[in-house]
Parts: sequence; structure tokens; C-alpha cells
Amino acid sequence: MVEPTKKVWMDGKLVDWKDANVHIMTHALHYGIGAFEGIRCYKLSNGKSAIFRLKRHVRRLFDGLKILMLDPVYTQEEIMAACVETVRANGLDECYVRPIMYMGDGEMGLSARNKTRTAIPVWKWGAYLGNGAVENGIRARVSSFNRYHVNVGMVQGKIVGQYVTSVLAKREVLLAGYDEAVMLDTAGYVAECSGENIFAIRDGIIYTPPINSPILPGVTRDAVVTLARELDMDLREEKFTRDFLYLCDEVFLTGTAAEITPVREVDDRKIGAGKPGPITQRLQKAFFDVVRGNDERHARWLTPV
Repeated sequence: MVEPTKKVWMDGKLVDWKDANVHIMTHALHYGIGAFEGIRCYKLSNGKSAIFRLKRHVRRLFDGLKILMLDPVYTQEEIMAACVETVRANGLDECYVRPIMYMGDGEMGLSARNKTRTAIPVWKWGAYLGNGAVENGIRARVSSFNRYHVNVGMVQGKIVGQYVTSVLAKREVLLAGYDEAVMLDTAGYVAECSGENIFAIRDGIIYTPPINSPILPGVTRDAVVTLARELDMDLREEKFTRDFLYLCDEVFLTGTAAEITPVREVDDRKIGAGKPGPITQRLQKAFFDVVRGNDERHARWLTPV
């Protein structure tokens, strides 16, 4: 359950959490026309706080608006400043930041072109896949629900309505006793998980589905690709099958909420030794060094609060 905070940024001003409401006739509530982002603010080793890759996240948010043909009311710079303002107003040293831009109320129906509304709530959010997931790994199952075909869903943006399939996939595997769903594309190749990108390691080589496949271009995914190559790891952006996952030495997921979460089991097959492997652990260390402000090479990825 989300613990209420003090303030939410809505359409240009901070309002009390309890007053951050939308009308029942809000178009996005009925048809899912909107885009959002998930961003983390971290407490740094020096005691200060910073938002991780804020500029890249906001750019993707506006990519979503372009895909949906929604006209933004604010610039990217104004949204970045509003994210910082909202974190400060709530006095949180670590939190999850959720800017969302959506079609508001006015006309109803598929042809409506109502004004774009904007909101930015923030809240505390710990380990997305459960306590101990990042340290010990999770159990995953391939879902019966597929990731959208590239001409069915617009996969390059975090589009509000497109998460219905992810919700169904997640519920399906949770009810079966697993932690996360692996989703295949419509050709049968591994695409991503319900809310994370996926990486697989075999014989020291890291594989991840390419951006031109039906996956969200993850911001954390991009960071991990960059870090792996800086560490002289062999990383290849290639398609692979579900049974390739079974045979891998390591598998891990990436995402703003999930960070870098190891997978110890897929479809009841133990992955490697059934615990986080050395490459995964090395990348975790590199990632957390960055977000805690201990890697000067990537200081530009951190926006001070």
C-alpha cells in the first residue's frame, strides 16, 4: 500500500495529497490515453539526495506524448524542475517519482482531443519484487500473455492503457506462486517481464533483447548496458528463446522499481547455481555505486535535490 506523502504537483502547483484528484469523466480513466514515468530518488553516500537519470526519463515521457499525439502543456525542463520541487516539498531523502501526463475531461469518445493534464506524486517504495529479492533472486514463470506486437501497441513509450496485459501476466504468475512474469513476443522470443527488461548470461556472454524488438527502452537497461561495456563485459543485444533462459548461468531483471534483481529460477528450472551469479553481482555493485554517488564518471546521471 502506498503511504501518503504531503504534496502532489498538479498542473503547475503543489496541492495536498488528499486533494490530488481527477474527475470521473477524465478521458484517460476510460480509454487509457496517457504516458507516465517511474523514477527513483536516492540518498547519496554523502547524505544528500539525487534523482537518477531524470533527463532521460522525462525525455521518454515526452516520447510517449508524441506517440499518442498529446500536446504537452509544460516543457521538459519545467517537468524536471517540478520533479525536484515535489521531492523537496515532501522532505524525502529517497523516494519513487511518478510524473504522469494524460488526457483530461471535456469531450468523451475516441475522437476527443481534451487538454493534457499533468501530475507528479512521490512516495516511498522499497524493494519492488519483495524483501530480499535484490540480494537472493526471484522465481519467474513464462506467462501465457504476450508482449504487444509492434503494430498493436506502441512499445517505445510507457503508455497508460498498455499496462493491462502486464497486469494480467503479473496476476497470473503470482496466483501460481511465482514472483514475476516473463513475457514472450508474438514470434515466441523472450521480450521482457511485466515491468522490467531482462538479461541472460551464458558462458560469460550477456544477452538482452534489442531495442528494435517489442520492449520498452528501459532507462535502467541502458545504464546497465553502458556499465557492462565499461567493465569490458561481452554484451550482445540479440533475440533468444525461453528455453535458452533455462540453460543460462545467470538471469537478471532491470527497471527503476526492480533496480537489478537476479532470477534464480524460470519455469521451475534452477538458473545456474540457483543464486545470484558473479556477473550479476558485479553489475549490481557498479549500479549502486552510481546511484549512491560513488562513481564520478556518471555524476551527470544524478540530478541533485
